[in-house]
Amino acid sequence: MKLTGLPVRDDAADIEQDVTAFAAEPDGGLIVAPHAVTLGNRKLIIELAARHRLPAVYGDRYFAESGGLLSFGNNTAALFGRAASYVNLILRGTKSAELPVQLPTKFELVVNLKTARTLGLTLPEALLLRANEVIE
Repeated sequence: MKLTGLPVRDDAADIEQDVTAFAAEPDGGLIVAPHAVTLGNRKLIIELAARHRLPAVYGDRYFAESGGLLSFGNNTAALFGRAASYVNLILRGTKSAELPVQLPTKFELVVNLKTARTLGLTLPEALLLRANEVIE
């Protein structure tokens, strides 16, 4: 397996050029990390993955909901809920330097079966059973 890093740039033409060049190599796939630029360009990235028949794993559920193959990442709603406890502590007088660092504790796997069928992929039953959500 060969790992190729693509830069994260907020220019649609650059994203298209980079993904198209990457797709020229056989048997490729994408891992798209959560980032403001990738989230802001998710429609383009999903469209490019479909056009070039690249299976892609995303770090944010919004991608799978928007037509990406699958996502695995932290549960954003749970993070927002935990942020509320931070706000509560600050409003009650806790100094921000005294707040503990918190890491995500809830992760979710979302699979888009429609996209899998479009790509001609048969996903293992074990993967589907582990998914928190399967989009038909």
